[in-house]
Amino acid sequence: MSSIKYEIINLLDRQDLKEEAANWFSSKWRVPKEAYLESMEECFTGESPVPQWYVAIEEGRIIGGLGVIENDFHDRKDLAPNVCAVFVEEDKRCNGIAGALLNNVCEDMKNRGIDTLYLLTDHDSFYERYGWEFFCEAYGDGEEKPSRMYIHR
Repeated sequence: MSSIKYEIINLLDRQDLKEEAANWFSSKWRVPKEAYLESMEECFTGESPVPQWYVAIEEGRIIGGLGVIENDFHDRKDLAPNVCAVFVEEDKRCNGIAGALLNNVCEDMKNRGIDTLYLLTDHDSFYERYGWEFFCEAYGDGEEKPSRMYIHR
């Protein structure tokens, strides 16, 4: 493990980070900033445990993040909620940040009454390290090849 110091923050607790986080997620994935802002605003109402958004911050810089949404743009609408937009900045990878984010989101969602989470990915061995199990294949919206769907219980 690295000696970098970072904090994992649920945006529900730090709504002032909304704009910065939406810009950051939008820059990592081909999804408009407005879509993230809308989901974050829904999170802030507190009406439902989903959606939720989390960021890892080191010295004021977002270095990683992920979200929990109903469906991560795939054909298995019955598999929800989904961890989505998992990303760690390239210069911060291999420091356990993704694992810490994943463990944090699983614990937080469990505390909110959600024991089972799903995740769609093209990775084929990464998530097993953090207690996720391959569940099935699913097709991402507009994708010709299936991706791997993981489950965490």
